[in-house]
This record gives sequence, C-alpha cells and structure tokens, in this order.
Amino acid sequence: MSSKPPSRTSLDDMSLSPGKRARLHNLLYDHGPGNGTLLLLPVDQGLEHGPVDFFANPPALDPDFQCQLALRGRYSGIALQIGLAERYQARYAGRLPLVLKVNGRTNVPSSDEAFSPLTSSVEDAVRLGASAVGYTCYVGSPAQDRDLRQMNEVRRDCERYGMPLICWSYPRGSAISKRGGQDGLYAVDYAARVASEMGADVIKINIPRAHGEADLASPAPYDSLAEDRRQMLARVIRSAGRSLVIFAGGSKIGDQELLGRIEDCMAAGGTGFIFGRNMWQRPMDEALAMTERVHQILAQYGAG
Repeated sequence: MSSKPPSRTSLDDMSLSPGKRARLHNLLYDHGPGNGTLLLLPVDQGLEHGPVDFFANPPALDPDFQCQLALRGRYSGIALQIGLAERYQARYAGRLPLVLKVNGRTNVPSSDEAFSPLTSSVEDAVRLGASAVGYTCYVGSPAQDRDLRQMNEVRRDCERYGMPLICWSYPRGSAISKRGGQDGLYAVDYAARVASEMGADVIKINIPRAHGEADLASPAPYDSLAEDRRQMLARVIRSAGRSLVIFAGGSKIGDQELLGRIEDCMAAGGTGFIFGRNMWQRPMDEALAMTERVHQILAQYGAG
C-alpha cells in the first residue's frame, strides 16, 4: 500500500507535454528509488563555493567520484555544470540521468545583489541527453528583474524542447535579510510560490528553520506563525502548487538529524531530496551506506 500523502503531487496531477512527462518519468521511475520519489546528487559546488568544499574528502575533487557514487548509490540523476557534463558524463550516458545546470555564480561577490548568469543552454541539455535542466533563481535579490526575465527564456526553451525545468529557488539579498532571513518560513514559502508561478516543474528549496526572534521582522502573519517543522514543510509544499518539491540537504550535519529531516520532508508531502556535501564529503563506503539509509526512508513514501 502506498504511503503517499494527499498533498504530494504526482505526474498525473501535472499538465505536461509528452517530452516533459517522458523525461520526468525517467527520473522518477526508471532510475533512483524508482517509486515516484527523487534522489539527486548535485556537483555544482565547485563553481558556487570553490574548491574549499572538497578539502573534507579530497577524492571528491575528481568528479568521477560523484558519478560513481550516483551510479552505485542508485541516485535518480546527477546535476552538473556544462564543463563537467561534457568531460565526465559520456561514460555514464544511459545509466545515470543528467540534470544540466544552465546558470551559476561564484561566491566571491556579496550575495546582497545575487544573480546567476547563464552558463549553458537548454539546447546543450538536449545535445547531452539530459533528463532535465536546473536553474537557480534568487528570490528577493535586487537583480531579480534580470533573473526572472532570464528564467522565463529558459522556461520557454524547456517548453520548446520538452525538457523539465528544475528550479533551485533561493531567497537572497539585503531585503530578505531584513525580513527574517533566507531560511525563515516567509522567505522559503515565498521562494516556493515564485518558482511555481514562473513555471518550474520541480522546485528545490531549503528546509525552513524553526521560528525564532529573527522572524519578528517578517511580514504578518509569518512574524507570529510558530509551526513545527512538518507544518512548515507542508505549507511550502502547498505554496508550490502542482510542482514537485525536493528539499536541499545543505551542509553536512549529523546522521540522525539528517535522517530526521528526510522523514519530516517526505511525511509532509515532499517528492525527494537533493544531496551534495552531505553525501560526497564522506568516503565512498560511508556515502554509499548513508545513501542506502535514505533509500529505506524513500521506499516508504513511493507512489507505486
């Protein structure tokens, strides 16, 4: 019997072109857990954060480490920027689905006016046999006018090529900082809604932190909306409408805390997770063992 909560969106709930539906079905049912949940491994941190993230596990500096982890760990797909996709993905084509990230930025400039310019195209994704494209949108940044116009062009190309659009929807900028911060419920909930309204098929968002003093600066009623984690997660999933919602794993945390977050997200109606540093900053055997524990949780929430 399925453990699918009523709030979890499925392929049947979405109005998709045949191309988008086929590619999303590939991610949801032909790879990874294979039960309608998603488990993605992103390797865009070298651009977004720099080589510093690889010091914790030096072998992970070689992208083939993550490709092997994704393949052996039965991930639904791997997210790569164009350079890594062209240099490392060919030997895994057909066995490990690709999500091509089509924009990105370094963390050298301040994020007060965050903006990620295009680094590749939807046409590149088609050429490389990708199952989806990934786009990062910074909600609330002073540069969001350029960001939303750019995302709209990517969305139009996705429609033309039948390519699913996965939006990394991140609240950023000085205005967000003054309204409770980027991990507050107000910001995360807003980010989920913006990505849905902009046409994302899958939305990647962060897990909202617990309500605290910083939230007093959020607009009403968020300033006094003290909900537990599952209630907050269910709220942002509802704001995402008929888009699939996957949650970011974030920086490496304790195993029990990580497993608890996964359980909460899935019980609230999430479609899955996207894990980067939480997995590939571990030695291969430990990363595979932890991935298997994640699979055990996702197996309880499949859509059949």
